[in-house]
Amino acid sequence: MAKQNPLGARVRALRRREGLTQTEFARRLGISTSYLNLIENNRRPLSATVLIKLAGVFEIDLQSFSSSGEDRITRDLVEAFGDPVFEDFGLTSADLRELAGNSPQLSQAVLALYRNYRQIQESASALAAQVSDRQDLMSFQRARLPTEEVTDLIQEQLNHFPQVEQAAEALWEEAMLEPEQLYSQLLKHIEGTLGITVKIARPNEMKGAIRRFNTDRRELMLSEGLPPRSQTFQLALQIGLIELREYFDRVVSDHRLTSNDSRVLCRVSLANYFAGAVMMPYQRFLEAAEEERYDIELLGNRFKTSFEQVCHRLTSLRRPGAEGVPFHFVRVDIAGNISKRFSATGIRFARFGSACSKWNVYEAFLTPERIRRQMSRMPDGTTYFCIARTLRKGRGGFLAPHPIQAIGLGCDVRYAPKLVYGDGMDLEDLDAAIPIGTSCRTCERTNCQQRALPSLHRAMQVDENVRGISFFSPGEVT
Repeated sequence: MAKQNPLGARVRALRRREGLTQTEFARRLGISTSYLNLIENNRRPLSATVLIKLAGVFEIDLQSFSSSGEDRITRDLVEAFGDPVFEDFGLTSADLRELAGNSPQLSQAVLALYRNYRQIQESASALAAQVSDRQDLMSFQRARLPTEEVTDLIQEQLNHFPQVEQAAEALWEEAMLEPEQLYSQLLKHIEGTLGITVKIARPNEMKGAIRRFNTDRRELMLSEGLPPRSQTFQLALQIGLIELREYFDRVVSDHRLTSNDSRVLCRVSLANYFAGAVMMPYQRFLEAAEEERYDIELLGNRFKTSFEQVCHRLTSLRRPGAEGVPFHFVRVDIAGNISKRFSATGIRFARFGSACSKWNVYEAFLTPERIRRQMSRMPDGTTYFCIARTLRKGRGGFLAPHPIQAIGLGCDVRYAPKLVYGDGMDLEDLDAAIPIGTSCRTCERTNCQQRALPSLHRAMQVDENVRGISFFSPGEVT
């Protein structure tokens, strides 16, 4: 039986937000008051006609009434309520699903409250560390998470910005760019058209930076520690910051970006997107990806870009009528911290707490710079095909630091035959998939040997006479 999608609470919340009575609200929609009352109490379905009228009259996004929006809120609630602070309340995933369906705005308020709680907790930890180290407390600032705000905005756009794509294509025509002369032609454009002097500087002159733009002197400095492909990327990025300023200003005015740090970070992220679109033009890159079956290293060689840049670009191929394989993307460090994430596949990444240690993106650290493959299965049965590889970051020569990170890229297993990485694997044997979850706390599997926390879905049971496969995975009591 299909799951009912109760939209009445959302209609009621919209009406109250507008400050209208049922009679006035119904009049604007062209329906009777009694019919509106039935809709608000989930006794009549919200028809497509009324939904379209709602969108037109009250200027709302139809996606806010979609089940996918409710599912996303539910998953966020499950993850948030996985915090041990809620352990004594006995809440189940069904309770949270009901909350998301009946009171989406209240759910969002609860999530915002929890995020603030987490920030306060992080701030308290930072403050305690400063007290312990006898640091100057006046330098302490409240922890903020601009990366989360920017990531959420990009996720809402499915990491596809048509106007940025169009601007990149326009630059190719205006500057008459050619693949084999991309750096020199971008240099000619930035110096001749934009009047900016470009200087390649030694790393010690850059004082730790790889790119510096002096707005007064209109001088762009790039570190000679950057490989040629990265210098080209930084040229394109700077062009984007200048030529797309008005468009970037409109995007970063989004209410979800609540701080100047968030707005600056979003602007840089959009400029990075533009640079990737310039170096890997949409249609040509999509055709090459399909022709070479998404061979990332081969694509990097052809377009003179890095492994990570190719992975980023693959996630942005969402142009209607010309879509690539929908991928999810994650970047982690060796301590397990997620520094970048995006999902076009529906897979969830941990927002609060640590992720599942069974993901191959963590195992990639065991075999540096080798691509690892994995079929993985979530508790709901969804199966993904994922690859992962480490990257050695850093610029500037032998003595410069070179931190190691890992990139994970994945898709629904049904797309795996389109990828060269799927060759030689039995993609039909779903039982062979590695069982994974979003995080220990939210995962339903209690028989996992790597479980590090008790599951939200099952009360923790401790028996001194029984030892399971882990402390949080007790054996059956007999």
